[in-house]
Amino acid sequence: MPPNWPSSCCVLLVDISSSSHILSVCPNPLATNKISDPKNLSSYSSPHRLLGLRGAEELAQASLRFAKMSIRKLQGSSTEKSLSEQEQLAKINDVRKILGPVADKLPVLCSDASISRYLRARNWNTKKAAKMLKNTMKWSLEFKPEKIQWEDISNEAATGKVYRANYLDKKGRTVLIFRPGFQNTSDIRGQIRHIVYCMENAVMTLNPDQEQMVWLIDFQGWTMSCISVKAARETAYILQNHYPERLGAGILYNPPKVFESFWTLVKPFIEPKTFKKVRFVYSKEPQSQKLMEELFDMDKLDCTFGGRNSAGFNYEAYAQWMREDDKKRFDMMYPGSSSPPPSIVSESQSSETLTPSGISVASDEDDCSSGDEKTLNLENIDEKTQGLPLSCEDVAGSEAVDVVKELEKGELA
Repeated sequence: MPPNWPSSCCVLLVDISSSSHILSVCPNPLATNKISDPKNLSSYSSPHRLLGLRGAEELAQASLRFAKMSIRKLQGSSTEKSLSEQEQLAKINDVRKILGPVADKLPVLCSDASISRYLRARNWNTKKAAKMLKNTMKWSLEFKPEKIQWEDISNEAATGKVYRANYLDKKGRTVLIFRPGFQNTSDIRGQIRHIVYCMENAVMTLNPDQEQMVWLIDFQGWTMSCISVKAARETAYILQNHYPERLGAGILYNPPKVFESFWTLVKPFIEPKTFKKVRFVYSKEPQSQKLMEELFDMDKLDCTFGGRNSAGFNYEAYAQWMREDDKKRFDMMYPGSSSPPPSIVSESQSSETLTPSGISVASDEDDCSSGDEKTLNLENIDEKTQGLPLSCEDVAGSEAVDVVKELEKGELA
């Protein structure tokens, strides 16, 4: 064992090519006959991955549990179901029955299109889709994504690390540009709020015939130091669990070699259909250029991604654009009102957690109770929420707290 490794260092060996995946977890690498010589530590390359976990052995055990959960997840969702339109509608109605009164109280989250996305994300399993949707309702009540305004995240947006492009792809899909190398803050909550604001804005501006968007990820200036593990985990959780089936295509443009190694490691834990949407694109490869030409109008595409548009990101112009979008969103949410809603930052937050309290990363994939389903008693929501094109965010103050409690009571086992 290398001399600078502490005795408490734990090692998780993962064989990503085998059905078992997990080779061993031990507090000392030399304690297993799989590694008999310290020199052999460096020989574990693809498809084997050696992860040094400094700290207590329980950290390795936690990683083992997560890996096993991810493997079960893949084994259970490897074959995507294909249902007829009639069968899909039946599934949507089944989810609505499980949700109970909340389906009528929160028409946006419980629309046919929304329920369909959650069903597709859970391979048409009605119980899992209902549980996933309930978790989103609870998160939405606590985090209030639709109330985030430009002024709340303008500091995070200053460098253009995430922004909406002023063009669509050839299929008419909204384009979000990510530039992780332009990270400018260390406030994780602010970073998450910024991502959520961008997602809400992108969803709002989708064409009526589109449900999905395109992500363009520019790795210029990116290094491993740009990564916050906690922020990455929270972001991945929110995007996967609260914006299901929103990704149409993901373009990783000129990723460095170190990112390729990271991607190979996490590949087994990504949903197969999501993985198929992601493309590695390199500016010097003719095939990559052809792919970009198939997806985008090259006269509109940023030159950063091989296009001919040299305008780039202009903070002042973008800020004005977002303020105009905020006004449109406010007019849609509160027709006839002249007073904008209070800034989300100025409102007291009931919790500092970004994901719903009591909900772990694995919770959405856990099997739901096979017994009788509990429905939500949401009669304490003001009747004014019915009929409005709103989501959970229209429930205010103490009412929101009451609804959160009801959601927790009605959470599927």
